[in-house]
Amino acid sequence: MKNIEKGNFVGFGLGPIQTGLFLYEAFRSGNFKSFTIAEVDDALVDAINKNNGRCTINIAFHDSILTTEIEGVRMLNPRSEKDRQELIEAIAVADEISTSLPSIAFYDRGGDLSVVSCLAEGLKKRNSDKQTIIYTAENNNHAAEALRAGVEKYGGDQSLSNVQFLNTVIGKMSSIVEDSMVVEQYGLAPLTPNNNKTVLVEAFNKILISKIDLPGFTRRIDIFDEKADLLPFEEAKLYGHNAIHLLLGLLAHERGCRTLAEAGLQTDLMEITRKAFIDEAGAGLINKYHGVDDLFTVHGWKEYARDLLERMTNPLLSDPVLRVIRDLKRKIEWNDRLIGSTRLAIAAGTYPVNLLRGIQLAEKLILTEVLHEIWPPEVWLSAGAGQFILPR
Repeated sequence: MKNIEKGNFVGFGLGPIQTGLFLYEAFRSGNFKSFTIAEVDDALVDAINKNNGRCTINIAFHDSILTTEIEGVRMLNPRSEKDRQELIEAIAVADEISTSLPSIAFYDRGGDLSVVSCLAEGLKKRNSDKQTIIYTAENNNHAAEALRAGVEKYGGDQSLSNVQFLNTVIGKMSSIVEDSMVVEQYGLAPLTPNNNKTVLVEAFNKILISKIDLPGFTRRIDIFDEKADLLPFEEAKLYGHNAIHLLLGLLAHERGCRTLAEAGLQTDLMEITRKAFIDEAGAGLINKYHGVDDLFTVHGWKEYARDLLERMTNPLLSDPVLRVIRDLKRKIEWNDRLIGSTRLAIAAGTYPVNLLRGIQLAEKLILTEVLHEIWPPEVWLSAGAGQFILPR
């Protein structure tokens, strides 16, 4: 990278992807002089500020875990008017911004305290020639467009010259570790000594982003790979990586596994998952995007599947099955993971028996959840931990 002036980084949300990817890579690059994070969790804000702006993350490699510290972080809660004003000033001078929230639905929550409101106000205060890029990491193929539309609603588009909103494809697995046995077994460190949240991310950092078209702009987080057309890779992530991750989680849950690493030891489960990945999800995506990239070839897809299955079942990552299969109602929507992948496979002339098995397992869990809500408690007590038989 050519010599550039050190810049300013701003992030929204301090989940594991923000902490273990954007903030970590910004800090590690040595190309930033300030790190500002907006977060509404008062305990988390106070913990890092009281720790002199230091936080610790754990990075899982294939054979070891690295515990490393990030320094110089300024935490702000926009619910505080003083903090909100400081956040707006930070946005006004920011070179790179990242949003890492549970979903794009969080962009406009909170009215004047919302992400889009703060961004609109801060971007309005920039020098007119200031260039800023904004990474969106909400696992949505059109997150950048949604965020820009939200900012325009509050501030119009006149303040968005020299600003580019970027979509991302983040194939990095991460979690907040809640199992004290895992924390103790691997010697994981909490974010701060006075906060028990423990971030564990995999070392993988091959992240794809939209191609930047701001004239002369040089990214300070320089490890990301720009793609002129990100959609094929977004769909490979959603209908390949995400779909198979969920399928393995559902199979593991049915088998009684606690983590995906345990599922990785079940030869039959891994064979089902591998067939679904290569012969079903792969068939659909190769059929749709053949010729776009080497990924969408038989050899490229097999290598992609091999690498991901190895990473998904990494014992040092200890990915909890219950985390993988949470929020099922969203994850089996018509255009999401399993059903979207199944539809692509069928369009390619493949009957995706293994993906369909995953959908059936998800439907069963959702039905059980719904019935828990509408049936009286005594039904479940008498049925013995929720086991029941429906007439065929």
